[in-house]
Amino acid sequence: MSAQLTIALDAMGGDHAPAIVVEGAALALERFPDARFQFHGAESQVKPLIDRVPGLARAATIHHTEAVVTNEDKPSSALRQGRQSSMRLAIDAVRDGHASAVISAGNTGALMAMAKFALRTVPGIDRPAIASYLPTLRGESVMLDLGANVDCDAKILVQFAVMGEVFARTVLGLAKPTIGLLNIGIEELKGNEQVKQAAQMLRHSNLPIQFHGFIEGDDIAEGTVDVVVTDGFTGNIALKTAEGTVKLFAGFLREALKNSVRGQIGYLIAKPAIEKMRERIDPRRYNGAILVGLNGIVVKSHGGTDALGFANAIGVGIDMAVHGFVDRIKDELERLKLDPQADSQAAVV
Repeated sequence: MSAQLTIALDAMGGDHAPAIVVEGAALALERFPDARFQFHGAESQVKPLIDRVPGLARAATIHHTEAVVTNEDKPSSALRQGRQSSMRLAIDAVRDGHASAVISAGNTGALMAMAKFALRTVPGIDRPAIASYLPTLRGESVMLDLGANVDCDAKILVQFAVMGEVFARTVLGLAKPTIGLLNIGIEELKGNEQVKQAAQMLRHSNLPIQFHGFIEGDDIAEGTVDVVVTDGFTGNIALKTAEGTVKLFAGFLREALKNSVRGQIGYLIAKPAIEKMRERIDPRRYNGAILVGLNGIVVKSHGGTDALGFANAIGVGIDMAVHGFVDRIKDELERLKLDPQADSQAAVV
């Protein structure tokens, strides 16, 4: 990163805030020495933490507020009563052009509601989506939506496909990413009407994207496609199931290696390979879900992450800002329009 970027941080959001926010910013500063951070939160708590980290103070400013959005706050209440909260002020910094991205580990529903209200959606996008990238057998893939929209019609799913395709090219650096619709089978007759209609719209459009067709749950980890498109209900369950499976496997492996002398010896022999695998599937490495479709860059960190995970979320925000992600979405929505002859109801914009 050659140009200086300012990142707004919700210093009070998350299970271990503000400590992990400050520590995460310090780690991110090592990777992005030109970055500058706005810490929005209680100065009495944030400043002592910043002062303990050599060099961080020069890259940090504190915007004091005592108001905080908690995990128990409903999105509607947070939107009405949280105008001076650390989360809202950090979002407003992006809206007002004082920051290039906002990172928060706070309440997901409140973050989505506030960001949508303050930043608005990109013209042509009806609903923003939560997107993130996941490890697969073939590398990494993008999945959206991960929980922002429980019910999605075909038009929304097509918009997700467009945004996911741009995400894959911008963040993952893929020249021609493939797109698949998550379904209960790969046959054309399977699935609900929304999914089947979205597939038809993608197959018969003039979108210059590579639509693979339907995929099933096991195709996610396989890496069958680069972009997995689904509604937020299904996507969130798939994500949490994958996270739980990783924890289950890790627990079984740990138990097996510790239960016998042979297992302990085997662990010592296999330790380099095990550490490499652990790093590959470490959820902190993939921390940082993006609220795509907004007029600004908003990154949601996992609420229970540590400093390394939060630093990676900051890195996602910086990478998206550097590559002009929002402008690319706008350009693609202007250029990538469905063929009006294919389906009169299939217009993206």
